Amino acid sequence: MKCVTFDGLGEFAFYDVRKDAEGNDKAHPLNDERFKGASILLSGANFGCGSSREHAPQALYRFGFRAVIAESFAEIFFGNCTTLGIPCVCATAEDIAVLAAAVEANPKLDIKVDLEAQRVFFGDQNFTIVIPDTAFEALTSGKWDPIAELLEHKDAVHERMVAQGWVK
Repeated sequence: MKCVTFDGLGEFAFYDVRKDAEGNDKAHPLNDERFKGASILLSGANFGCGSSREHAPQALYRFGFRAVIAESFAEIFFGNCTTLGIPCVCATAEDIAVLAAAVEANPKLDIKVDLEAQRVFFGDQNFTIVIPDTAFEALTSGKWDPIAELLEHKDAVHERMVAQGWVK
């Protein structure tokens, strides 16, 4: 990774499994025209394992994903997604398989990840999802961006820094 900004990272999401050595598309769901424009990514267990830097969530966000449904997540990856406002929700392998089959049958299927109800809705079906309380609170309150939080409270932050003797 040699970049100063995250712009353009979307094209590199899952690059090694989506492209061959010459950069040509391989058979992969993200290269499948039927799923173009999908905003919800389905996966299995320990999604994001090995992705401790924020580049992986940034690439997913720039690829167009706005939620990830998986059996479980690597902790640092999960935190980096939450900081971008990308909900990572857990579901059973069975529920994910049912949803994946429904999407395969109808790639334009409307899917709703409802954090407040903690359910995923699609067609006439739905299932329970799990999200840690801290991420749930952050995402449902709109307070998921720590830099925006600091900027919103910059006067209080400055007062605290003065009280600590860090600045005058």
